[in-house]
Formats: sequence, structure tokens, C-alpha cells
Amino acid sequence: MKLNKGVVLAGGLGTRLLPLTKITNKHLLPVYDRPMIYYPLQMLVEAGVTEILLVTGGNNAGDFLRLLENGEAFGCSLHYAYQRGEGGIAAALRLAREFATGEALAVVLGDNLFEHGIRATAEQFRAQARGARVLLKEVPDPQRFGVPALEGGRLVRIEEKPQRPASRYAITGCYFYDNSVFEKIDRCRPSARNELEITDVNNLYLEEGGLEASEVNGWWGDAGTFAGLRRLGNLIAEQQAARRAPAPAGA
Repeated sequence: MKLNKGVVLAGGLGTRLLPLTKITNKHLLPVYDRPMIYYPLQMLVEAGVTEILLVTGGNNAGDFLRLLENGEAFGCSLHYAYQRGEGGIAAALRLAREFATGEALAVVLGDNLFEHGIRATAEQFRAQARGARVLLKEVPDPQRFGVPALEGGRLVRIEEKPQRPASRYAITGCYFYDNSVFEKIDRCRPSARNELEITDVNNLYLEEGGLEASEVNGWWGDAGTFAGLRRLGNLIAEQQAARRAPAPAGA
């Protein structure tokens, strides 16, 4: 499957990071030495996804254009879409319909960081004939996320923020979809939170037998909380220090 297009979702109110987000979008906050939004953009480009749509909203939407411009500095062609209000991940993704022009998409939440990127998973998705692919990571608090129920290592259903998780895994904020994703979003109805849930979209793929899963290698995190922001900043600092460290004598 051809995969050259990606979507970075960078909207939302960032209420868990107040008062920092009172005057800026959370995706513009620093994670160690770079704005948060740099990480998903670089990750997509490293995976061979070089035509990217950034979906954002609120009063600071123009700051992304001033910071990122046309994406040339990242090695990509960057486009923008404005989201009014909120409505869930699937509602934000729906704004990419015209951008997709019938092609497959890699979708990344702008506050999700992965130690080793997504290149390997992108290649697995490109090898699929159709369908979707999600990334799983074992976590200590799966009830905060979409949680997969697994039987014999295969996905059988996904539950959104369950009180009693069926596994210790979370569905991370990176998704790969073929060109039927927008038809599936159209079939979804708002949840009790009055949002179009990406979990419902993933379950529609699952019902059709078209949802595959990969497990994240290395660390993964969500920078949408103070604890997450600090943890990821520390991990990035350690990662960069390890790269700068001189090789042992005789290596």
C-alpha cells in the first residue's frame, strides 16, 4: 500500500497543562530542547511520509505557521487545517478528507513521542493489502487509554478508557489507515462524551477483519500531562546524551 501522506493532530484545549496552555497551544511547549510539535513531524519524515497535514485550532493556530512555515526545514511539504472547537480524534481526522485524495494515511497525535519512531510499523502497513494498523504498548495505567482485548495474540475488540481493562496494553496515538477511513468516520456517532471516538473507527476495521497491530519497541509517552511532559523531557535528554557520549576505547 502506498503511504506518503500523514496527519498530525495538534488541536485541543490542553486543560491538563494549565496554566502553561493559557497563552499557547500545548504542542508548542518544549520537550527538552525542541517544541513538542517537532517530534511527530520528524518521526513521519523518517518513516518516508513527506506530505503532511497539521490540524489545529484555537487562538494560537497561526503560531504553527510562523514556527513551521511550509515544512521545508523538516524535509516535508506541510499543509494546515483549522478545527473549530473539539469533537474527538475522529472528528479532527475527518478534516483531512480532501487532503487524503483517496490515499492511505499515517495519523499521529501531536503529543505522542516514540523512542524509535514508526518507520518499521510504516513498512508493515505498506505491506498490507488493505485495512489499518495500530501500535500497542504495555502500560501501568491502561484505563486512561483505548485498551485492546487480545486472544491468542490477536485483537478481538478495543474498549475506550475502560474501568476494568481487558489487558495491560494501551492503543498509542499513532494509527495507519487505508482510504476507507472517512467512510468509517461517517458511520460513527458521538459517544457519551459527545465525541467521535477513534476507538469506534478502529473497531469498524476490526469487524471487517482489517485491523492489524504492532507492539512498540522502546519507550512511548504522552506529553499531555505535567508528569508526561517531565518524563519525556528526561528521556529525550538521556537519549541525546547517549548519542553524544564517546565510544569506549577499543570499540
